[in-house]
Amino acid sequence: QVQLVESGGGLVQAGGSLRLSCAASVRTFSRYRMGWFRQAPGKEREFVAGISLSGGQTFYLDSVKVRFTISRDYAKNTVYLQRNSLQSEESAVYYCATSPVAAGTPWEGEYEDWGQGTQVNVSS
Repeated sequence: QVQLVESGGGLVQAGGSLRLSCAASVRTFSRYRMGWFRQAPGKEREFVAGISLSGGQTFYLDSVKVRFTISRDYAKNTVYLQRNSLQSEESAVYYCATSPVAAGTPWEGEYEDWGQGTQVNVSS
């Protein structure tokens, strides 16, 4: 089991930027496909971005494709989500997760390990 710890959440104005981090407590970080999800109040958790084992392939929710960037640092066992031009409706708890199935899969059930989430509030 992989322990994941997200950080970097907080309050940001609409149009601003924020980078989230997810640190994985595992020696074999390179064996895990990683994903970011978010859950807004009263809504289901949704896939936001995913990255392959090598980091060479990335996947995004259509609405964030040109504004968000997922990346990973193998030396730090960390996956990042850089988010630009944030919108107020993107206030949510953001989670990272590992997938043994496929990089970029949007199905929550195909992710195994989850972090506790980090709250992001975007003020309008």
